[in-house]
Amino acid sequence: MRHRFLMLVLTASAIAALSLMALPVAAQAPRPATATTATKAWTPPKTSWGDPDLQGIYTSDDYIGLGMNRAAQYGNRLYFTDEEMAARERTIQATAQRNAQEFVTPGGNVGTGPPGHWGEGARRSPRQTSLITEPENGQTPALTEEGRLRQALYTRQGAGTANPEDSWEGYTYYIRCISRGIAGSIIPVIYGNGTEIVQGPGYITLLQEMVHEARVIPIDGSPHVGSNIKTYMGDSRGHWEGNTLVIETKNILGNKTGIGGNGGGTPFSEDAKFTERLTRIDKDTIQYSMRVEDPRTYTAPFTFAFPIRQEPGYQNFEYACHEGNNGMMNQLSGARAAEKAAAEAAKQK
Repeated sequence: MRHRFLMLVLTASAIAALSLMALPVAAQAPRPATATTATKAWTPPKTSWGDPDLQGIYTSDDYIGLGMNRAAQYGNRLYFTDEEMAARERTIQATAQRNAQEFVTPGGNVGTGPPGHWGEGARRSPRQTSLITEPENGQTPALTEEGRLRQALYTRQGAGTANPEDSWEGYTYYIRCISRGIAGSIIPVIYGNGTEIVQGPGYITLLQEMVHEARVIPIDGSPHVGSNIKTYMGDSRGHWEGNTLVIETKNILGNKTGIGGNGGGTPFSEDAKFTERLTRIDKDTIQYSMRVEDPRTYTAPFTFAFPIRQEPGYQNFEYACHEGNNGMMNQLSGARAAEKAAAEAAKQK
């Protein structure tokens, strides 16, 4: 069985394991094709009603650990060299072998964390040097003055860094099992990166495994709802541009979730707009991108992108977040106990 665990404060239920596959070194792999060039050589299948067929369960596991912002040594270079990819492949294979060990090496030190095979990991090296593809330098644009203020007021953290630490309001919406937000739900993290796509005439549904977000998106030309109706995931409307599904989302609740892992970091304003593009470039791969426009928070728009892939045997599992959220209960119970102890101590003075 594969086990999932919520970092910092969550204890999630055990689920079936995905074996890490050893792959050939990618030094001989061709340069990555763009969605545009790839679709010229490969024609995606169609649904029975004539739309491009994107259906399946995909994962972004290969991009786990790749930074949102590009490391300085890569400059404006979006792709790793063959030599750099080969080195990363060796690391991935070594990690897979290490995680495959069921028992601790005799005489080895035992830590307090879970074994490596409880999590998920890359099966092959990512080609990109950063998730950010626009601007060219691979860096998230600077915050506006309002964005910096929002960062100070509304950024919530986890165990030991919550603000305030003695209230549920001090923790992220992810830790509270509410939502990871539209950006946080797709960005690769240490596990739970499954995205299931289901289509029907006039609609498409994106189901993210972690925190079980389900976005039912009209693609029938219907307009957005009124701006007075806002939700954690916003209001999404899609349309086709050739074989590319384009999804525009607005009307999010402001000051809730951001671009950080699992929706953490500086939260977006209620004026944020998101444009996603999904293009199936071969039978197992969709090229995904999201353009973020939030002039109240960031000084310029930016785009992050990466491929999501169907892997043999990969599937989404129930994410029993509230049922396993013992860490949240324990931290708040501890805060109440500390308050009681302080009150008793004050009485003795």
